[in-house]
Amino acid sequence: MQENGKDMCLWRPDVRKKTKIDEFREIVNQKYSTSLGDYHELYKWSVEEYAHFWETWWEFGRFVYSSPPTQIVDMSLSITQVPKWFSGARLNFAENLLRFRDDRVAIYATGEGQPNISNVTYKELYKQVGIYARALKGHGVKNGDRVVGYLPNSPAAVKAMLGTASLGAVWSSTSPDFGVTGVLERFTQIEPTVLFSVEAVVYNGKVHNHLNKVRKVVAGLKNLKKVVIIPFVHKKNEIDLSDIPNGMFLDDFLAEWESDEDIEFEQVPFHHPQFIMFSSGTTGVPKCMVHSVGGTLIQIAKEHVLHCNLTRDDVFTYYTTTGWMMWNWLVVGLFSGCSLFLYDGSPLLPTPNVLWDLVDKLGITVLGTGAKWLDVLEEKGVHPRETHDLSSLRAILSTGSPLSPHSFHYVYSSIKQDVMLGSITGGTDIISCFMGSNPSLPVYEGEIQGRNLGMAVEAWGENGQPVYNTRGDLVCTKPFPSMPTHFWNDDGGIKYTKAYFARYPHTWAHGDYIIINSRTGGITMLGRSDGTLNPNGVRFGSAEIYNIVEKFEEVSDSVCVGQRNAAGEERVVLFLKLHPTAEFTPELTSRVVVAIRSELSARHVPAVILPIAEIPYTLSGKKVEVAVRQMIQGETVKNRAALSNPDSLDLYANIPQVQAW
Repeated sequence: MQENGKDMCLWRPDVRKKTKIDEFREIVNQKYSTSLGDYHELYKWSVEEYAHFWETWWEFGRFVYSSPPTQIVDMSLSITQVPKWFSGARLNFAENLLRFRDDRVAIYATGEGQPNISNVTYKELYKQVGIYARALKGHGVKNGDRVVGYLPNSPAAVKAMLGTASLGAVWSSTSPDFGVTGVLERFTQIEPTVLFSVEAVVYNGKVHNHLNKVRKVVAGLKNLKKVVIIPFVHKKNEIDLSDIPNGMFLDDFLAEWESDEDIEFEQVPFHHPQFIMFSSGTTGVPKCMVHSVGGTLIQIAKEHVLHCNLTRDDVFTYYTTTGWMMWNWLVVGLFSGCSLFLYDGSPLLPTPNVLWDLVDKLGITVLGTGAKWLDVLEEKGVHPRETHDLSSLRAILSTGSPLSPHSFHYVYSSIKQDVMLGSITGGTDIISCFMGSNPSLPVYEGEIQGRNLGMAVEAWGENGQPVYNTRGDLVCTKPFPSMPTHFWNDDGGIKYTKAYFARYPHTWAHGDYIIINSRTGGITMLGRSDGTLNPNGVRFGSAEIYNIVEKFEEVSDSVCVGQRNAAGEERVVLFLKLHPTAEFTPELTSRVVVAIRSELSARHVPAVILPIAEIPYTLSGKKVEVAVRQMIQGETVKNRAALSNPDSLDLYANIPQVQAW
């Protein structure tokens, strides 16, 4: 978006305040006798000299290790060859997240239906993780074993993960909103030995019994030795575990292992597996992505410390579930020594202001959320700027889907004017971000502030060459530490290669369309390239349509997909979800058509525009276009368990206006 021929700036950093990025740039200049003057010059150096960059960040970050690296990375290997990083280094993930052991608060936690806010200090967290670690080891968990959580976002989930990591074991988690099929599709592939879960959760004003799902999940996991149930809503004496094989309560699991002895952190190689993450599974059985101890740690810590400027004085939260990679991302915040805030339940009850109330109560400084939540708040007419203090809040982060220009305006007009709005993007595939927030760069309307250090991101046009100010494929041309080391049970790496290197043989193709602004360096997200629209040879991303139609006050949400006929021709079909008080009329359709034609072109105008009652979303809050396209094509959607609202797909079947083509 431009204003009078210029990009519209909504926020600028205070140049009088030195950021961690500034400190880092000064060290680079001193160490390598360079004269990098600003972030853009530092970024260019970081991707051209990426081995030097990661080595310097390793030193600057002060990571805890027992053996130093003998080589940072073999720069003769291309990204396709997935080179190993920091060969020779030995470290432990949990030891790095527990490097502070004082009386500062490590975790605040509450949730829907919980009247109080609990907290645990870094000293207490270290002691409690030690108990989990000894209990896991005592129950047979060892280096390389898989431990899983079917858990709400809570301190117990963090402790179980850290206890697992301390042993060199591998952690994976899903959240209670996942159905049995979705959980088993994930966990049966990795054969866990211990499962942590709860008996019930509260969401949207209701108590949801969780044990019924746990019983079915346990029945499908043949290698489980222990099922540990953490009372979350009810008291222990109100919960019956008699029909759960190998089931026991958390306090019984931990009972014999309480002591003040230090944790024995298992030292493992940098590339040792730490997390197994899963693709959304909307197009088949979820892929199992293995993320390393060192790669996950060094990458996310870079984003927190440099790109979010996190310090020990911050209170940091991200509204997430344990089934979304943003939970893993959030928990690494412990490395910075800040205080984490964990919230479980609906962010709209008892009022849509619940999280803003907590910002003021706890002094939250960095608040992360999904773009959809900001849309919902705007739709509900929530104006925190008028009702809350928010003086502590210095940054709002957003991800999950592209943040529309109107959401940028909503944040600055209705939430807070002097806040850094950091739209961030990356994915489960890299358990981190390609691009994101940056305390040393301005915020421009509709744009992510910049590409992250060490991430050689480009937009490539049809000829496989970099393009600016026009749509291109998001690619990464050079290796980075948080690439998955491999996919679980992917003999020969066939699935891995197909996922990232099929489009361009020697370059990571992420599957998104972006525009890189040559003036600002900012990036506009245009949606998934697997949802590419191509009517009459004009290729564009669905987000280009959403950015226009979702500005209409009548429109609550939308989904835009391509439909092919028997001759192979494609047309665009747009579905509009309207606000309850709005009507779908020819006049509204006409205004939508005029807006798309004037802001894009006549060839971008959908051939069919229809009302719909609901839009399908994944469990992590991402709009699902592929499944909608399959439904209107009359195809079968194989994996409905990946959706938070699977029944919504039935709305797209047998629509006369669509079948007529």
